[in-house]
Amino acid sequence: MSATVVGAAIIRNGRLLAAQRAEPAALAEGWEFPGGKVDPGESDEDALVRECFEELGVRVLLGERIGGDWPLGGTSEATVMRVWTAEIVEGEPQALEHLELRWLTVDKLYDVEWLPGDLPVVAAIRRHLRALARRP
Repeated sequence: MSATVVGAAIIRNGRLLAAQRAEPAALAEGWEFPGGKVDPGESDEDALVRECFEELGVRVLLGERIGGDWPLGGTSEATVMRVWTAEIVEGEPQALEHLELRWLTVDKLYDVEWLPGDLPVVAAIRRHLRALARRP
């Protein structure tokens, strides 16, 4: 059986919000998309809205899903990550469960050390941000 985690590509003014992990030790200081585990009986989307509130103190509106199931390694069971774009509709992000938060422009996306499982998603988000920038 596989486990599902969800991530939010929170975008504001053409910039992506990145969050630096505080724990567990093996992942600490790596950068990720805010989000987390889907609880039993909870939809992916509801879990992501909940996680953004718990981790960042913000309410988000989810947009489009980015890609399909992104495989994550390093666990005994198969884990996949599902990512949606999101916009903040209430609050200002705070690092409630992270070491630091950063807003990254498209040309600075790789200025932080992303966790390996998040890297393919960053590439997809980069394409998404570039497409947004080209819209009139």
